[in-house]
Amino acid sequence: MGGIVGDVAELLGSFDVLGAFIVNIRLTLYSAVFAFLIGTVLAIMRVSPAPSLQWAGAAYVNVVRNTPLTLIILACSLGLWGQLGVVLAGRDAPGGFITANSFRLAVLGLSVYTAAFVCEALRSGVNTVPAGQVEAARALGLGFGQSMRLVILPQALRGAIAPLGNTLIALAKNSTVAQAAGVTQAAGVMLTMLELRPDLRIVIFLVIALGWVVIVLPIGLLATFLSRRLGVAR
Repeated sequence: MGGIVGDVAELLGSFDVLGAFIVNIRLTLYSAVFAFLIGTVLAIMRVSPAPSLQWAGAAYVNVVRNTPLTLIILACSLGLWGQLGVVLAGRDAPGGFITANSFRLAVLGLSVYTAAFVCEALRSGVNTVPAGQVEAARALGLGFGQSMRLVILPQALRGAIAPLGNTLIALAKNSTVAQAAGVTQAAGVMLTMLELRPDLRIVIFLVIALGWVVIVLPIGLLATFLSRRLGVAR
């Protein structure tokens, strides 16, 4: 037991494991915000009365959801930056231009990908709203935008807490794919540790696995708590 503790202490002292997981948390938080905004717009498009908006929303979800995340991240990094010269950070960005730009491109890729799943989670929440309330909103003279903002979306959010929580958990774990954009995070540090200390591979696995449990478990517990507390009983 003392040997394992010593090995863990050696790894934590030699490699910036904590800093790597903080990068994963930052990727998750920033991407969650942007994915929620994009996903909400997509969900509104999918339930709108305009066939063109419905088609555009459905096309986005079907194309993006069935595209590998690694391909999207590489498209942002190699396509937007490498080929088109699109940059999302200034030359004097804190931490260095390449690091900041790679991080933001990874956030873009994660946001674009996760938005498709947020859209479907919100759409499932919309389906929990009784049709009678929608008809009542129309009877009161509310337009589509007012009905969504004042009646449907507030209830849809409450009905979508559980699937949104699952989407957030998936996003946290998907943040390791940011390695494809050159962002050093937990997966990258794990590979470095395995390369330099292959004799400690079991300990390395346990350290990384424990780190993910610490990140993911609270998200699941919070989503369950909020779903039970705020979920709409039908």
